[in-house]
Amino acid sequence: MVSSSAQPLPQAVTEATTPERHTGTLVAGCLAVCLAQIGLVLPAAINGVIQRSLQASGAELTWISDAFMVPAAVLALTFGVLGDLYGRKKLLVYGSLVAALGYLVSATAHSPAQLITGQALSGLGAAALFPASLAVVTAGTTTPAARARGLASWTTALSLGAFLAPLLSGAVVEHTSFRWAFAVVGVLALVTAVAAWFLTTESSAPEGRALDWPGQITIALSLLGLLYGIIQGPTDGWSSGPVVGAFVAAAVLMAAFVGWETRSAAPMLRLELFRIPAFAASTVAAVVGMFGFLGGAYDLSIRLGVIQHQSPLQAAVPFLVIQGITPFIWPLLVRLLHRTGPGPMLVAGFVFLATAQLWLRAIPVGEQGLLVLLGPLVLNGLGFGLVVAALTAAAVNTVPQQHTGMAGATTSLVRDLGQTLGPAIVGAVALSIAAGRIASGLAGAGLTPAERGTAEAVLGAGGPIALHTAELGPLSAKTAALTQQALADGYGTGLVLTACACLVAALVSALFIGFRRPAEPLADAPRH
Repeated sequence: MVSSSAQPLPQAVTEATTPERHTGTLVAGCLAVCLAQIGLVLPAAINGVIQRSLQASGAELTWISDAFMVPAAVLALTFGVLGDLYGRKKLLVYGSLVAALGYLVSATAHSPAQLITGQALSGLGAAALFPASLAVVTAGTTTPAARARGLASWTTALSLGAFLAPLLSGAVVEHTSFRWAFAVVGVLALVTAVAAWFLTTESSAPEGRALDWPGQITIALSLLGLLYGIIQGPTDGWSSGPVVGAFVAAAVLMAAFVGWETRSAAPMLRLELFRIPAFAASTVAAVVGMFGFLGGAYDLSIRLGVIQHQSPLQAAVPFLVIQGITPFIWPLLVRLLHRTGPGPMLVAGFVFLATAQLWLRAIPVGEQGLLVLLGPLVLNGLGFGLVVAALTAAAVNTVPQQHTGMAGATTSLVRDLGQTLGPAIVGAVALSIAAGRIASGLAGAGLTPAERGTAEAVLGAGGPIALHTAELGPLSAKTAALTQQALADGYGTGLVLTACACLVAALVSALFIGFRRPAEPLADAPRH
């Protein structure tokens, strides 16, 4: 903590830079966010292989995805403060090294618990990379046009990471163990650390910033409790003591966080930023809309890998289509950010996402060809590119430049929180519905009493996905159609939920961000 008697620090500190150093910083920042996004998306195309290789239950499969996103969400604000205080370049280097350690743990995993641990470590590294990469990219810009170009480059790199992740994991796992996919990304993390060390121009904004441990602890435990309750609810029972206790603790700790931040002399999150309508609306839209996007993507990954048993490379192709759109619309993103502002981009992007998810739900689960999925996949890609670029711009462009680190960290937190809630809530809703359908359908499945007892035991222990993928001889053949349809119904309901979330985000964007042309950035504080 900075003592109250300390002399005032400069509000923004940036190393002297040349055009070459500015380009190097942009490259390093984009490489860092690309790495972080690869880690976030990596399991999507190989969820089915991971489930079969480790015999993971439905809840464990959700934790494998969310273990990465939980630290990325709950620690983003703290890493934003650390970057402002001690330098964003250091965060890029150390965050990449921590991510590399996590990928090493995942690459040697032989149990769901070890893979979850590795994912958590990699997510810890990503928690530093997301806000630090955005901050180094925006710190060197001084005009709306330059900032628009920097934000568009950062967004394109983020989308490129999401594009490369399924291609990498699908291609590697098609010919070898899923563990090698994590090993390859670990090597990329080491390359990113080296690039950040040699290419990045250091920047910081320490004025009024200090580590806020009470705030960090309360927000971290609150979000962890919320996620535990959501993920474990279908398995442990929504009225079970641990689940109810987790939800109560989450609410109490969130209230404590807000109360502390209101009184703190150096808060990790300046609540007055939420008095800026565009900033507040962008955070609401980020939570709700990114829940809708990644919840839909998780739903698609379960459909392809777990329900349809497609190969890793086959399951990767739809995600390549989704994530391959943004690089092609990069010039459009630059023009839209500079000329129209984030409002129209958010509304159009969220509507595209909602339409795509409802379209996907209407396609029968037995349809496995790419052509029938192409329409909703392209709409998903267009929506993702527009939304991510506009969310970041709506947040960063509305605050003074000395607060861009905090705004970037807040944007990372709410975006990652929404993405973390996506798999958790969609998985909870889908598995609860599927379990009910299977339990009621076993009576008419033509099973002997012994077979029904076995099916009920597997369902109770591992959930609908475990029963659908278990190798139980004749029993599996008798229950295959029932479990497939039950899972399709459950995850179909998940798509309705995510589509509604995207429509809510579109409405919030239209009402509170609006369709005004972008204004000049707020005046920067004097630099010393």
